Amino acid sequence: MKNKRKNSRVPFEVLIGLDFPDQRHAECKTADLSLKGVFVLGVTGHTIGENCLVSLRLVGSTSHLTLKMKGTVVRVEEDGLALHFYEMDLDSFFHLKNILYYNSENPDLLDEELFAQIETFQDKE
Repeated sequence: MKNKRKNSRVPFEVLIGLDFPDQRHAECKTADLSLKGVFVLGVTGHTIGENCLVSLRLVGSTSHLTLKMKGTVVRVEEDGLALHFYEMDLDSFFHLKNILYYNSENPDLLDEELFAQIETFQDKE
């Protein structure tokens, strides 16, 4: 199967909540993360194209932070599903970017991907 990903993924396990219109998954775990999506383990029963609210919970020894995004199911597998982020607030984006930089083996590649996405947004304006 050809890899269609446009963004680097980093292995990252954290608790995530998914709110679909008809079902809620409160305590799931991620397998990996990118600027534009996430793979969530153990979530089944959904189809490609379904939208959900995503709550990525970061818990530290002294603080708790929740990143909020909107996602669409883009792949369904036996062990979970892949979501594409189609909307997030600016704070969530910057925290997500920092998570990826700190966990990436190649932060320079992340820079290239980020600048390419910014150019794409500017071209649409």
